[in-house]
Amino acid sequence: MKVERWGVFEIALQGKTDGNPFMDYEIRGTFSNENEKVTVDGFYDGQGVYKVRFMPSFEGEYSYVIDGSFADETTEGQFTASAPTGNNHGPVRVAHKYHLAYEDGTPHYSFGTTCYLFDLMDKEIIDQTFEELQKGYFNKMRFCILPKHYDYCLNDPPLFPYEGTPMDASVLTRENFYKYVGKAEGNDWDLTRFNPDYFRRHDENVKRLMDLGIEADMIVFHAYDRWGFSQMTMEENVRYLRYIAARYSAFRNVWWALANEYELMGHLAESDWEFLAQELTAHDPYHHLISIHNCESFYDYTKPWITHCSCQRCDHYKTTEDTEEMRVRYGKPVIWDEYGYEGDFPHCWGNFTPEEIVRRGWEALLRGGYPGHSETFRSEDDVIWWCHGGKLKGESAKRFKFMREFLEDVPGGGLKYGHLRDDLHFQWDDKVAVPEDPAYEGDYYFFYFSIWRPPFRQVWVDDETEFDVDVIDTYEMTVTPVGRFKGRFDVPLPGKQYMGIRLKRVKDK
Repeated sequence: MKVERWGVFEIALQGKTDGNPFMDYEIRGTFSNENEKVTVDGFYDGQGVYKVRFMPSFEGEYSYVIDGSFADETTEGQFTASAPTGNNHGPVRVAHKYHLAYEDGTPHYSFGTTCYLFDLMDKEIIDQTFEELQKGYFNKMRFCILPKHYDYCLNDPPLFPYEGTPMDASVLTRENFYKYVGKAEGNDWDLTRFNPDYFRRHDENVKRLMDLGIEADMIVFHAYDRWGFSQMTMEENVRYLRYIAARYSAFRNVWWALANEYELMGHLAESDWEFLAQELTAHDPYHHLISIHNCESFYDYTKPWITHCSCQRCDHYKTTEDTEEMRVRYGKPVIWDEYGYEGDFPHCWGNFTPEEIVRRGWEALLRGGYPGHSETFRSEDDVIWWCHGGKLKGESAKRFKFMREFLEDVPGGGLKYGHLRDDLHFQWDDKVAVPEDPAYEGDYYFFYFSIWRPPFRQVWVDDETEFDVDVIDTYEMTVTPVGRFKGRFDVPLPGKQYMGIRLKRVKDK
């Protein structure tokens, strides 16, 4: 049998069914080749079937041993890990301190979107979601593992993660939904028995995302719940963490979002979150990216288990302009997963214009961070991208693709704020980005004018370096070459908002 390096090798075995297989038995696999030896937990998948999944990190011949109390005998075998193909570049890792790259070294520029419940929808809506994702606007999808209850998200999902019976949803209205948030009354679950059919939906869609080259940013816990899953005991939380780690860690495109708006689960102290983080990371042998997302106060992102800052704006007016401050404070990649949505919601966070959503994205890029998208347009069928997926309706999504393509053209794998050097002739109100990698110092400059509308702009880096100069209309997604210059020179602009000037040093011929 062959599996690509960084692919998923899976073995399914029949095992014991007496009692409660989720609680009473264990299964594990040990995988070895000349470069690594890894032991991973398996999981019970229902109907007497136990599974082990493994992601080989090297090419070559692997041997494996499957054992545990699930069966009276061990199982041994071999498989070959072949060279990766297509968009298989391995898991995403931190690179150059503030940026990201796949394990094979290919830069990853994170441009994500949020669809909290997309894979709990019916097949038609899921397929519509993937049709939109195939357009290449995004390379990360942020979604919940557990179901979500909130305004415009009042319907029961088709399946639940545990065996049991939910509360009566017929009592819910848009006027009273909030009083049920975080409550467990009226539900009857057996929290020792997972529903494998529920988790198989995640299996399928994580794989579909992986095949498209899209990262699956899986939200582990959240407060927007009426079924009691946000109120589980620590023992129940740990059992859940170990189950999802065994089930999903072998997918190379998995990221972990330990919580969405962690502060809203007020019964959990920081020590609880630290304990849960240690449990999850201890059972993920591949060390996927992991963070924890805020509501109104940032978590301490300096914690060693956190790989990147997954941010929501804390100030109602200043948003991604905080990126440089975040980089200095925490010393990690800054990803703005939530800074407001394009749409027509009554909630303040869900009715921004596309121009403002795109502007905030460019402000993040300028300062060495990464933007996140979603949209919240009401519809007669209540299918809203932010929660359900379906079809995109707004104008900002396609502009995220332009942002990523712009960034892919930057030498060295990422930008940083460049107005911090006092040896360059920048004007006091210039906002300038330069390559993060010092090997490309002096090769590239990007001036962004945001909401301002200068009719022209004087540029002066030094008197010797010659640059090819382009005018970038960041909203209309156009690149207009204006010539080759050196020294002090004027660049004509159209007097519109959201314009930029890009300088690329002319290399010696």
